[in-house]
Amino acid sequence: MAMRHDMEPTPLQVKLDGLAKAIAKLASAASFLLLLILTFRLVATFPGSPLSPAEKASKFMDILIVSVTIIVVAVPEGLPLAITLALAFATTQMVKMNNLVRVLKSCEVMGNATTICSDKTGTLTQNKMTVVTGTFGENSFDDKNPGAADNRSSQFAQRLTKEQTRLFIESIAINSTAFEGEGGEFGFVGSKTETALLGFAKTVLGMTSLSQERTNAQVAQMLPFDSSRKCMGAVQKLPNGTYRLLIKGASEILLGYSTSLALPTGMIAMDRGRRNHIATVIEDYASQSLRTIGLVYRDFTQWPPRGTENPDDPSVAADLGLLLSGMTFIGVVGIQDPLRPGVPEAVAKAKHAGVVTRMVTGDNVITAKAIATDCGIYTDGIVMEGPDFRKLSDNEMDVMLPRLQVLARSSPEDKRILVTRLRKLGGIVAVTGDGTNDGPALKAADIGFSMGIAGTEVAKEASAIILMDDNFSSILTALMWGRAVNDAVQKFLQFQITVNITAMTVAFITAIQDPDMRSVLTAVQLLWINLFMDSLAALSLSTDAPTDEILDRPPTPRKASIISLTMWKMIIGQAIFQVIATFVLHFAGPKFLPYPENEMRSMIFNMFVWLQIFNQYNNRRLDNKLNIFVNIHKNYYFIALNVVMVGAQIVIVFYGSTAFSIVRINGNQWAISVVIAILCLPWGCCVRLFPDRWFEIGAKFVGKPFVVVYRPCARFWDRVMAKMSSKKHKSEKDASDGSASEDSTSYKGRGKSSVETVHVSGDAEKGL
Repeated sequence: MAMRHDMEPTPLQVKLDGLAKAIAKLASAASFLLLLILTFRLVATFPGSPLSPAEKASKFMDILIVSVTIIVVAVPEGLPLAITLALAFATTQMVKMNNLVRVLKSCEVMGNATTICSDKTGTLTQNKMTVVTGTFGENSFDDKNPGAADNRSSQFAQRLTKEQTRLFIESIAINSTAFEGEGGEFGFVGSKTETALLGFAKTVLGMTSLSQERTNAQVAQMLPFDSSRKCMGAVQKLPNGTYRLLIKGASEILLGYSTSLALPTGMIAMDRGRRNHIATVIEDYASQSLRTIGLVYRDFTQWPPRGTENPDDPSVAADLGLLLSGMTFIGVVGIQDPLRPGVPEAVAKAKHAGVVTRMVTGDNVITAKAIATDCGIYTDGIVMEGPDFRKLSDNEMDVMLPRLQVLARSSPEDKRILVTRLRKLGGIVAVTGDGTNDGPALKAADIGFSMGIAGTEVAKEASAIILMDDNFSSILTALMWGRAVNDAVQKFLQFQITVNITAMTVAFITAIQDPDMRSVLTAVQLLWINLFMDSLAALSLSTDAPTDEILDRPPTPRKASIISLTMWKMIIGQAIFQVIATFVLHFAGPKFLPYPENEMRSMIFNMFVWLQIFNQYNNRRLDNKLNIFVNIHKNYYFIALNVVMVGAQIVIVFYGSTAFSIVRINGNQWAISVVIAILCLPWGCCVRLFPDRWFEIGAKFVGKPFVVVYRPCARFWDRVMAKMSSKKHKSEKDASDGSASEDSTSYKGRGKSSVETVHVSGDAEKGL
């Protein structure tokens, strides 16, 4: 059941839904107001008018077309295309960078991630494990530190007795699920921890053949890995008829189950001094970022021991937990797993971007803390173990979580709880996982990353993105592309809303002012600007690759507006420039330019289109930085699409006179159109230099009357639509119930049940 989760709308979807509703309301209001004003003006001319009824109807249709065009212009038809293209482009590029996106929306959600809960092994580290240190009784070796040249593993092996060597080899070879193969560093295939131990047994202890060792041993039972006790076991029948339980696992846990210590001369009791000495060795290994694996055993006269039988199969033991007592401690090894190159840098970049990285691992707390320190994850926060984490109440957990940096000795359920609580605190959480048991945590997270190399099929199916190289640095790539997707949508909105405001204002005012009630931009021209130009702009603004600058800002909060203050400043600033330019050319142009009306209208249309072409460059940035041409030479899509737009506009001006109600214009008129339009670029610099704080104060002052009027009208409209929707659903339900009742009655007395009746009646089935 933990793997079943409903698909929640993303923060971007929620924000766009609210924006779309607001635009629809405003466009409908503007369209209705324009229709009302122009209709009254038309009706006022009817008395004494020489127009025939057909001509009057034609006039009204022209008014209706202009009013409807207002709605068409206001609705951002290119927005779904912009989102789809941004996601498609991002996912295509992410595959090349080892991120296989399975759930499309996860890409844009990752852009606002606030927390990454990462596994250690294979994600932060290379998963190339080797045994570099070890302590067995009174003997030890150190292949890691340069100062221990006289205490290498080769010298250690010479000090071992034949019985000790045989015990070590059996503890490693029999109690293992790895097997020999052609691949692998040591020719073994399986868990990297087990292959590291088998490599040690082969190269240092002299094990000849793994398959031969297992063939010679009489294995009575294999006890699989127990995630709660962090160990696994195997039972070997000895030549004398007794049974030996061999256990390997977390060294500090197995030390707690041990009551004796294996030495060359035999077993001795595990007193406090020896226990403290071994615990100190384990801590020393762990502090060097080594994974510590302990080996213990216990002999039994019969198998399974009395009282531990499995009810379903009395020939085997039921539970590993019933056997873990009175163990003999053989020794402990330290396994090195180097950090992946670039991980500390990636963690630092994520931190710079406002994203907290937390390590969630099953390793010893000291090992986890040491590696987290090397990665840059652990600074001055909290390090906690899974058992302690599980004891916390929800309130205690919520207080502790903001400072938690490392969760050690954790189980998959601990990871799921951690993800769930972080999300309830308002975070957007990404989590990594590779095992079958990680499925619930991957599903519970906003973005689940599975491992493409080491991950199980269950983990991959539960995840949203697959890291094909199992590398933490690839998560940073996903973060950057996720932000690029959000930026692409915002860039398009910044561009589209500027066009919408300008076109609506120009069409509304010029239609009211014109004696013939015609807009300076015809319906066909507005549709060209809105449909074709905006669609190509959606394409061009959706293909900018992320730069390192994208990590210089924190994640956007869930409740933050999709249109920021800086974006509104650019939208309003450019809309003012475009409206003024259009009005000056339309109202004042005939006074200082000796051109006929049809040529002036053609110039205005041409200028308006070029304004949108040049304004795309302004909208390549969402901040107040002035360099709008950054990396433009790398974006071949943007360049190519701009060439297409320019070419299409030239063709229309020269050959689209009939369809677009324009005439050809000469070189001077072309120059006037383009020069006025290109002025929007330096104007954009002026807008960016204008302080956001000043704009905010002005916007609050000017926009307050609008908000006062809009909010109650919007609430009234929502209530009306809700009532209409409720009545519609009620009528549909009544019709459905009536249809089912009627069909049931018509079959009454024919020996059919009501269930059978529904299956027989097609009408009832449709109604239900």
